[in-house]
Amino acid sequence: MSESNSPGESQRGAPKFFVGCEDDESEVLEGSLKTDMELFEDDEDTDSPPEQQIVVGICCMMKKSKSKPMTQILERLCKFEYITVVIFPEDVILNEPVDKWPLCDCLISFHSKGFPLDKAVSYAKLRNPLLINDLNMQYYIQDRREVYRILQEEGIELPRYAVLNRDPDKPDECNLVEGEDHVEVNGEIFQKPFVEKPVCAEDHNVYIYYPTSAGGGSQRLFRKIGSRSSVYSPESSVRKTGSYIYEEFMPTDGTDVKVYTVGPDYAHAEARKSPALDGKVERDSEGKEVRYPVMLSAMEKLMARKVCLAFKQTVCGFDLLRANGRSYVCDVNGFSFVKNSMKYYDDCAKILGNIVMRELAPHFQIPWSIPTEAEDIPIVPTTSGTMMELRCVIAVIRHGDRTPKQKMKMEVRNPMFFELFEKYEGYKTGKLKLKKPKQLQEVLDITRLLLAELEQQNDCEIEEKKSKLEQLKTVLEMYGHFSGINRKVQLTYLPHGQPKTSSEEEDNRKEGPSLLLVLKWGGELTPAGRVQAEELGRAFRCMYPGGQGDYAGFPGCGLLRLHSTYRHDLKIYASDEGRVQMTAAAFAKGLLALEGELTPILVQMVKSANMNGLLDSDSDSLSSCQHRVKARLHEILQRDRVFLEEDYDRLAPTSSVSLVSSMKIVQNPVATCDQVYTLIQSLTSQIRKRMEDPKSADLQLYHSESLELMLQRWSKLEKDFRMKTGRYDISKIPDIYDCVKYDVIHNASLGLQDTEELFRLSRALADIVIPQEYGINKAEKLDIAYAYCLPLVRKIQLDLQRTHVDEFVNKLHPLYSRGVLSPGRHVRTRLYFTSESHVHSLLSIFRYGGLLDEEKDQQWKRAMDYLSAVSELNYMTQIVIMLYEDNNKDISSEERFHVELHFSPGVKNVEEEENAPTGFGFRPASAENGQKKSDLASLEDLSRDETDRAVPVSEPITIQRRSPLIRNHKTGSMEVLSETSASKGGSYRLFSFCPRQSPEMKQSGLGSQCAGLFSTTVLGGSSSAPNLQDYARVHRKKFSSGSLSYKDGAWGYQAI
Repeated sequence: MSESNSPGESQRGAPKFFVGCEDDESEVLEGSLKTDMELFEDDEDTDSPPEQQIVVGICCMMKKSKSKPMTQILERLCKFEYITVVIFPEDVILNEPVDKWPLCDCLISFHSKGFPLDKAVSYAKLRNPLLINDLNMQYYIQDRREVYRILQEEGIELPRYAVLNRDPDKPDECNLVEGEDHVEVNGEIFQKPFVEKPVCAEDHNVYIYYPTSAGGGSQRLFRKIGSRSSVYSPESSVRKTGSYIYEEFMPTDGTDVKVYTVGPDYAHAEARKSPALDGKVERDSEGKEVRYPVMLSAMEKLMARKVCLAFKQTVCGFDLLRANGRSYVCDVNGFSFVKNSMKYYDDCAKILGNIVMRELAPHFQIPWSIPTEAEDIPIVPTTSGTMMELRCVIAVIRHGDRTPKQKMKMEVRNPMFFELFEKYEGYKTGKLKLKKPKQLQEVLDITRLLLAELEQQNDCEIEEKKSKLEQLKTVLEMYGHFSGINRKVQLTYLPHGQPKTSSEEEDNRKEGPSLLLVLKWGGELTPAGRVQAEELGRAFRCMYPGGQGDYAGFPGCGLLRLHSTYRHDLKIYASDEGRVQMTAAAFAKGLLALEGELTPILVQMVKSANMNGLLDSDSDSLSSCQHRVKARLHEILQRDRVFLEEDYDRLAPTSSVSLVSSMKIVQNPVATCDQVYTLIQSLTSQIRKRMEDPKSADLQLYHSESLELMLQRWSKLEKDFRMKTGRYDISKIPDIYDCVKYDVIHNASLGLQDTEELFRLSRALADIVIPQEYGINKAEKLDIAYAYCLPLVRKIQLDLQRTHVDEFVNKLHPLYSRGVLSPGRHVRTRLYFTSESHVHSLLSIFRYGGLLDEEKDQQWKRAMDYLSAVSELNYMTQIVIMLYEDNNKDISSEERFHVELHFSPGVKNVEEEENAPTGFGFRPASAENGQKKSDLASLEDLSRDETDRAVPVSEPITIQRRSPLIRNHKTGSMEVLSETSASKGGSYRLFSFCPRQSPEMKQSGLGSQCAGLFSTTVLGGSSSAPNLQDYARVHRKKFSSGSLSYKDGAWGYQAI
């Protein structure tokens, strides 16, 4: 084939699409398809295709061949060196005899309205090309009766149905008896609601008939017209002409699941609002139907495989109904592409290209070897150098950056509060948590009533109560609407009233029962927190074996293919706090390269129902051990003197490096508290002056906070920190640090004086108080840790054990058995998102629970030294457990399994961590063999490259994005992308760099974006997957100054 150049093909190396005409002539389809230069770097220097070419013919109606999904996939398919795509012109398909159609070696052809399927079948007989989708089976797909017959023969579950054939030649198939609330079809009875479908699959006029008890009538579905997909009709009688399938109505949760296969081993699933629900099509801001990404169950994945093989359609779409805990196929659509998913376009083109090359390359003597496909099980080298299969990944992760948490307590005795307590069954447990909008509205109504009563009296005795009620009203009225994600009210029954806190209050104390009302607000995940979670999710893909073949250039592809090809058993759990749930959703979005808003991802993918204390903890009901610990902590920190040797022994019996370091900074705890209090007074004074300044009247701080709200939170801390006795409330130190850290990161543009000093001092105090609240000595730490996370530890143990048991049942051949009859699971991933308390507790169990003896184990000692030097478990702190299996070892051998424990203290802090030990986790293979100079992960190389990693804070940066996995992510949505200079010391790293990765990794902007966001270390081993920091350091692109400027300091953390 020859080609003629056209203006639309001026770019060198653009993929060539040929519109076939005669055998001896062709023309380029001008401007119909464009190259996605962001996704691929084309190395071709010639304007014509290589000599040896496999021609893939696209034979379908022009509306389909020119559609966006087809265009995107064909662009990618052309990147195969030996593949040329020829699109058959519609005019030729409709008007020319098949012997005049273009020649091709592989045919992608499918029926749609107006397409001459008979001619396509004739062409296939004449030329005998490789068929991607069988053509004869497409006749069956056009008839719903045949579709249901094939599904039934294959043992695929479908709704109970009967066929009504209005055919004069088959009178025995046309028996219909209609009752008021049922129909009887050929002896089969269907109670309303039931579904009536035309037997012709091209007829989309499907009716659903409702029972009289629900108002009767019918919902009439049709192919989408604008924003409608169905209308309600009062007509209750079934249609009297035409042939139909009658089937049982399946009560779904209002969503349909669309499944798209590309071969039997790959499926992509999306949920959309059921057209039967209200007939209104949900569309996004760009006018596209809203679809939610969903995970398929093991049995659904098997169904996808069966559908693909039964109908002989490599590219095939079908509909699933999820009802009564089971899944049913209700329609098979044949050739169908996912819309608007870059990941799917990449996957589809790669799989189709590999199918074509695998089948045809040998016939053409093309030098093409089958790449190591993503379908292979994840066998990777471990730290000891042996090849083992990754079986299980378990991560416990703290939530992302949030607004400061705030809390107010008050004792209430009004009968209205007791009525509310009884209404929601608070007496059963003595506690009640109110989060729903209706419940919060009831609390607000009571508060308004009480304040109205107080307005009419002038009793000074209730002034304090009045101020508390006013604060309760103000907080509940914030935002103009209710959401359990940012506010909640807890009520606790006190049979004898609140215990006295001072002799002064003893006189005013009333007898009888009361309720302790605790109002909590704030603590919402910030935009920066969402970005942190999403980026960590994207980086977390690198925990898994990398993509193979051409995909080696894009880190994390291995996980995405693993997930899409059914070998990834993923479950995500989160506590009931809004910030934790949204962190989990954002992480899932990054991990699985999902698109769209977080809410549907949260609903579909994150489990956060009551999990019996698995990830939740009631911080207001402390254990007796915690009470004792807090009392002792308060007593030590209330002494107005420089810390003595005995204080170090009492406060830091574990000799934690970070704790001792903080005590040296503090020296005299009371004097430091005095300084902190003075600095808070100075801060509130500065804010008041700003508020008086007319220029600051409409000043909007980070996350829509106003100066007034900022003043409120600091004034409350100023009031609560110093008690009436003149002593300090040590429990407020974490809140002070929380607030000042938030303002230093997000509101630095205000230029408030002495915030850095307040940050430094409050951090030193917080670094003593926070970790020691979870126990001062080892016994206390374990006691409190068990109370917090024993259910979680048991669940993790179960996750590790179940992996082994599951695979005994469904063990696949190491090279992946293509004839699998049951859906096997290869990698089990369990992600647990929670708050700081669970992470502290879990680390205590690992450190002090006798897991290993650091006196005898050099590796463990190095890891414990690192943990000792970590002063803060910041946002996105991760504890990751990875389990590997060596199938060549005996099942009873200790060498059969290999467990690695990884840790990262989360996002980097505002100040440098100078006390962190240098070097990285102990690696036996490296220790024995010595580090090679060429090793990209060497410490020398890392320290030499520090200067290259630093980006001047003043210089705006533009992130170059080349990976197809992240190209849809808008850089403009990030509030901050600044990276400050890295620390001089070495770094503990989560993983060693993997030299097997292709140089094409440079194409991804992932490292550029995330480098240095997270501090990392390894406890007891390292995996072969590339670390994000390594990846960024080795493959960082040169930033060019440009459009993205700094808005605040959300990412302004120092590197470790």
